[in-house]
Amino acid sequence: MRHCSGARVSIVQPNNAKLSIDLSGLFSGDARVAELHGQGDPAQLLPAEAAFLGRAVAKRAQEFAAGRVCARRALAEFGIHDVPIEMAPDRQPRWPQSMVGSITHTAGYCAAVVAARDTIAAIGLDSEASTGVHPQLWPSICLAAEIDWLNSLPEEQQHAAATLIFSAKEAFYKCQYPLTLERLGFHDARVELIDWGGRRGAFTIMATRQIAFAACAALPMTGRYTFHQGFVTTGLYAPA
Repeated sequence: MRHCSGARVSIVQPNNAKLSIDLSGLFSGDARVAELHGQGDPAQLLPAEAAFLGRAVAKRAQEFAAGRVCARRALAEFGIHDVPIEMAPDRQPRWPQSMVGSITHTAGYCAAVVAARDTIAAIGLDSEASTGVHPQLWPSICLAAEIDWLNSLPEEQQHAAATLIFSAKEAFYKCQYPLTLERLGFHDARVELIDWGGRRGAFTIMATRQIAFAACAALPMTGRYTFHQGFVTTGLYAPA
């Protein structure tokens, strides 16, 4: 695809993100998720997106590119093609007016979810390396009740379970922030696992104090998770 501006011509490389039926299943039937394994390629950015790179180091540029190509691949499922996903002053993605979305990236992996705003008011997606949260990090991420639950598990399950709690809180934060612009800490929410032990499952998340999101969505919320290819991905949404 060629984009012209005066005498300058840039060639945008084909989008290599793939639609994920597995991750789309974390949400309602109206949401779509696209994913990308490996590094993003800044050559796949649209010119209006590339303008936000500035003097970004290579790693940041690759992460930014991966997120944008995933987002545009998911938007294509709604008939929205080649629309740049620009960046707001607070660094949040600017979605097409009719859509909501969320982007996540971790080492070697990126994904984005999008949905129509008339069916879903807010949405959050997060992916993490599945054993990334070690016990020394638990007090900064987990409440006492969550730590008690982690300690009740066999030791070989604890890292994955702690990472799931971390990811669920990240997804919740991403879901609520575009509606409220409120910054939350890890101790502002509590996660409870509805089921544990399988590759896929569900969780509930509730606020531990009064938060602005309570005026926008019914709390507690129920989200879903899946372990896949060395990662854990969590998702949740608020219906319109």
